[in-house]
Amino acid sequence: MGLFGKTPERNPKDMVNEWSSKLRKEGYQLDRQIRSIKREEEKVKRSLKEAAKKNDKETSIILAKEILHARKAISKIYTSKAHINSVMLQMKNQLATLRVAGSLSKSTEVMQAMQRLIRVPEVAQTMQNMSKEMMKAGIIEEMLDETMDTFEDTEEMEEAAQTEVDKVLWEITEGKLGEAPAPPVGERPAVEEPAEPAEVEDEEEIEEMQSRLAALKS
Repeated sequence: MGLFGKTPERNPKDMVNEWSSKLRKEGYQLDRQIRSIKREEEKVKRSLKEAAKKNDKETSIILAKEILHARKAISKIYTSKAHINSVMLQMKNQLATLRVAGSLSKSTEVMQAMQRLIRVPEVAQTMQNMSKEMMKAGIIEEMLDETMDTFEDTEEMEEAAQTEVDKVLWEITEGKLGEAPAPPVGERPAVEEPAEPAEVEDEEEIEEMQSRLAALKS
């Protein structure tokens, strides 16, 4: 409530600009987190190489799993950044719509991106608050809480497939541990093929030329 009654509604343009600013800050925060994870990954790589030199396979496997977790975490953060960028782009569209129509418009893209971002621990709180404001402004509708996806994501992070571990070991130890990655499906290893008919034709041409030379000499 204001001093003389009901507090006036916020200016839609100010809200959009504020959301855009918050989204940029969250994006920068995610960038810092990516750099931090990559620094830790480099440390683990060095430890893995040392363990491989000592032929300590058990430690090497544990460290390889840590590297896998780091890479998957980075991949998920990049996905979150893509969703943030999508919402920021939609905010620009909202400002353009506001100038023409005088009001904000409902956006399925914003709703889908926000629904995914709410399940990301690093930005969940900010996105929850922002989504409530967007619902009041009429940009998105009330969102459902999809906990199953979060559970599956956690389960996926917990269980590192042995083939992925082997790939990491092979990569970091330069083939000393682990197994080489399998060739892509449909690709066959190079096999020496028998002589093609073209080679036989070349031999026939050579013989024909030799016979012509012999005829010219005679």
